Amino acid sequence: MKVNRLFDQHQVISFELFPPRRKTPDEDFDRIAGTMDAISALGPDFVSVTFGAGGSRRQNGTLELASLIKKRYGIESVAHLPAAQLDAQAVDTLLGEFKAAGVENILALRGDIPKNGRLSDDFPHASDLIRHIHAVGDFNVIGACYPECHPESPDLATDIHFLKQKVDAGCSQLISQLFFDNECFYEFVAQCREAGITVPIEAGIMPVLNQHQIERMATMSGVTLPKKFTSMMARYADNPVAMRDAGIAYAIDQIVDLLVHGVDGIHIYTMDNPTVASRIVQATKTLVRA
Repeated sequence: MKVNRLFDQHQVISFELFPPRRKTPDEDFDRIAGTMDAISALGPDFVSVTFGAGGSRRQNGTLELASLIKKRYGIESVAHLPAAQLDAQAVDTLLGEFKAAGVENILALRGDIPKNGRLSDDFPHASDLIRHIHAVGDFNVIGACYPECHPESPDLATDIHFLKQKVDAGCSQLISQLFFDNECFYEFVAQCREAGITVPIEAGIMPVLNQHQIERMATMSGVTLPKKFTSMMARYADNPVAMRDAGIAYAIDQIVDLLVHGVDGIHIYTMDNPTVASRIVQATKTLVRA
């Protein structure tokens, strides 16, 4: 099923998982199954599966996990495709495999540029990949967006201009990068609507669980850290368990506020952590579609 149709029915809830990365995939799938068991309790609308650099085995892991989510759990899956890491031949092969596995939804990204440069210039931008996917097969194509501007864009107005090009290329829904200030997201959505972007926009939420994540956030250009968030970091920086619990609580608070404000949907970056998934499910399951 094409998941863009669900936005006409209710606020959409989705999650993101990483495919197996270890030398023994069965062990990783056992770990992912724990996360999926927690996620499935909420009855999510879909689960997206990331696509990382590192060769064909990782690519097959994306296909295998996306297929498993559909077959074992009966939940729609979304496969990520990064333009910077693929050429047209690889994209066509993967699209054929996804279609054969019943995966109808693709998240088309430019993706991070590999350290050694792009694999190919077949798709300079995500919009080029989106058009190609539609030319090859009948898929629902999802795009990414940045509530506080893409790090490489000069300003938000320019970023939204190019986002509109992705939508015009055939992107039927959007999933946002993570953010910690809901007001930034609300303002972003308002500006998108003014620019003529009418497709559903899901809010991307990532619980901060440890100091390492915080350090990564500090390097992410344009991500606002509200006083409430920085106070939490300062208070619990030396207590890993308290930091984890506070990070999950902060994310839950964001989600409740977003649901109350009627957002199109919420996309939760679980980091393949069963504790994150189960705690969020327990705190929000009575609120979803209430």
